[in-house]
Amino acid sequence: MANSLRIEGVCAGYGAVQVLTDISMQVGDAETVTLLGTNGNGKSTLIKCVMGIVAPTAGRIVAEIEGVQHDLIGKLPEQIVNLGVALVPEGRRLFPRLTVEENLLLGAYRPAARSAIAHNLDFCFEAFPRLKERRGQLAGSMSGGEQQMVALARALMTVPKILLIDEPSVGLAPIFVARTIEKIQELKERYKLTVLMAEQNFNQALRIADRGYVIVHGHIEFHGESRAALSDNEMIRRLYLGV
Repeated sequence: MANSLRIEGVCAGYGAVQVLTDISMQVGDAETVTLLGTNGNGKSTLIKCVMGIVAPTAGRIVAEIEGVQHDLIGKLPEQIVNLGVALVPEGRRLFPRLTVEENLLLGAYRPAARSAIAHNLDFCFEAFPRLKERRGQLAGSMSGGEQQMVALARALMTVPKILLIDEPSVGLAPIFVARTIEKIQELKERYKLTVLMAEQNFNQALRIADRGYVIVHGHIEFHGESRAALSDNEMIRRLYLGV
C-alpha cells in the first residue's frame, strides 16, 4: 500500500521569527525527494514540523501510511513515530555512553516494532555489518561515519514506512558522505522506503534524488521534477554547484 507525504501551505517559526512561509511539497510512494538549501534556510525546521517537534502556524501536513491518510498537525512526535514515520536527526543524536546495540534497541519502542525486535536487529546488522562487529562498543567512541550508521539503523528499528533524514553529510569526511548517501539509496530501494532528505551537499544529494526542491529563506524557490532538471537549473548551478 502507498506511503507518501504531502505538505500544503506550511508556515512556521520560533516566537516572533518566521522561518517558513507557504511551503508546499510532496513525497510520493517509494520516492527519494531531497530538500536542498544552505544552512539557515529552514530545512531542519520543516523536518521538525513533519515530526511534530515544531508546530506550524498555518498549513497542513498529511502522511499516507499503507493507504490511510493521517493529518499530522497537532500530533505529538511519539504519535507520528507510531504511525510509521522515522527521523534520522541532524548531528545523529546518539546516546554516547550506551553501546551500539543499546542505541538500536531504543529505536524499537514503537508498538509495531516491539514484537519483532530480534528480527529487526538482525536486519540492521545485515544492512550494516560493521555495527554487528561493534555491537558492544560505546556509540560515543565511534567515528562520525560509524555513528551515522548507528543513527540510520536506529531509525530502521522502528520499521518505518516514511524516513526523514536531516543533513546526513554534516560532520563527515567526504568518503563517509559518499558511503552514507549510497547506503540511503540501497536501503530505500531494498525496503521500498519513502524518503525525504534535507541536505546542503548538492552534489551528493543529486546522486540519489528522484526529484527535489530548493528552499531559500524559508520559501520553495524551485521544484526539479527529475534529477536532470535539478542539475540543469541555472540557479542551482550558479549558487550551489559553482558552475
